[in-house]
Amino acid sequence: MENTNTQDGIIMIPDFNGFTEFVLNTKLYTGEYIVRELLSTLIDINDQYFEISEIEGDAILFYKYDDHPSFESISGMLKKMQDAFNRKISELSTALSMAIDMSLKFIVHYGTFSQYKIGNFKKLYGTTVVEAHQLLKNELAEQPSYALFSHSFLENSGNFVSHCHEDQLHLSDAGAIHYFNV
Repeated sequence: MENTNTQDGIIMIPDFNGFTEFVLNTKLYTGEYIVRELLSTLIDINDQYFEISEIEGDAILFYKYDDHPSFESISGMLKKMQDAFNRKISELSTALSMAIDMSLKFIVHYGTFSQYKIGNFKKLYGTTVVEAHQLLKNELAEQPSYALFSHSFLENSGNFVSHCHEDQLHLSDAGAIHYFNV
């Protein structure tokens, strides 16, 4: 059996650091409201650049089929999302008179994956999707707000070298981590 829906593309997952602790220590309605606002902010800033495969708790599985990913475009998008997330955290903290101790991390991976439909849902499938989720569960970052760009993404992004920054940590077993100033 051959899948003709297989393409190369980017998997991008924004995920909240501190989510479990937040849920355990926040009233249900208040927590739901805050998380909904934060997820909506990320979706709005995305402005349909990426498509959404799923939203699960505190993470969004974004994807974009792309034969020539651009490090500059993706890192610019992540910076906008990070800034909007921080503004929303500040706004909600002020409006609700409470500290919201969450930060944002991103996983950016590249590879081949397919898509199938179940009812109204589009699901992604492939080792690239599994690898992206595995990268979420890492002990590599030294700070809570960061973007981890996998080797696969960096190798397929033609303009990474010209955009290296001193606030990046290169990891032989994963890729590169870019830290955001919070």
